[in-house]
Parts: sequence; structure tokens; C-alpha cells
Amino acid sequence: MKILTIITATFIILLLAVLLLGIRIFFTKKGKFPNIHIGGNKALKSKGIDCATTQDRKAQKDNYKIINEIEK
Repeated sequence: MKILTIITATFIILLLAVLLLGIRIFFTKKGKFPNIHIGGNKALKSKGIDCATTQDRKAQKDNYKIINEIEK
């Protein structure tokens, strides 16, 4: 019986933690997870800063064009 009490208490604590962390998301009409990705930051976009993945993709695309021109 002691283990059942511990498991129940743990479950209640975890449930309470999830509800408290997501209170704005669960209980508001326009609740959504915040976009913490660099590409979603307006201030960084205005400065021309992208995430590493986007910068890498652009660099590879530009280099591919240069390599094709050199081979011709």
C-alpha cells in the first residue's frame, strides 16, 4: 500500500506541474506555445540574422550555383 501512495502522490505532483506550466496555453482562447526559434524573432529578422540551419541552407545553395558556373 505504501508504494501505491507514493505513485499517486507523484502522479498528482506531475499533473499539477504540467497544469501550472501550461496555464496560459490551456485556459486562454488564443493559447499557443511561444515561438522561441531564432527565425520567429522579429528583432533578429530586422537585423538579417537567421538560425544556423537557414544560414547553412543559403550558403550551400549559393555555393552550388558558383560550382556549377565554374564547371561550365
